[in-house]
Amino acid sequence: MQLLIIRHALPLRSEPGRGSDPDLSEEGVEQAKRLPDALARFPISRLISSPQRRAVQTAEPVADALGLPIDIDDRLAEYDRDLSHYTPVEEISEEDMRRLANGELPSGVDRSAFLARVKAGVEDIVKSADREDTVALFSHGGVINAVVHDVMATERLLCVQVDYAGITRVLYSSSRDTFFVAGINATEHVWDLLPRNQQW
Repeated sequence: MQLLIIRHALPLRSEPGRGSDPDLSEEGVEQAKRLPDALARFPISRLISSPQRRAVQTAEPVADALGLPIDIDDRLAEYDRDLSHYTPVEEISEEDMRRLANGELPSGVDRSAFLARVKAGVEDIVKSADREDTVALFSHGGVINAVVHDVMATERLLCVQVDYAGITRVLYSSSRDTFFVAGINATEHVWDLLPRNQQW
């Protein structure tokens, strides 16, 4: 079976004390609108999202295009779900940027619990799918890194760059009971809308 793991589009920044579950920004809405065409070549049979608004709102244009419901799986939530606020990675402090660059999660996040939660969620999703299914998961950069880290046994947890609305493909072979990473962070559909590309 095939998992398409899509990172949420660009969200708004939330102020301290307002939680870490912002809506999409205007730019993020435009990024999400490009996903139906980007995913059209895949025979998607199910949509599953993190419960966080930025992920659900990213999934909505695809759900509308395919006429599929969006199932919610709490285990696909980001490691920041219980933090006091959300800051887009482009706006984080130098100290936090160094932590991310070193592959580290923010202080106060239980790494082992986060990895176990994500792994259990993905494994259950695969178990509930048929062999030929393609399932689209709408989630977060940390979750996608956790999956890649687990499958590829990378040294660092935060091991790959994952852009807004980027698509990562993971294949599962039932005969070998093995996951394979087939592609990471496909962004051709939103190249001109990504903050880091607009700086060049």
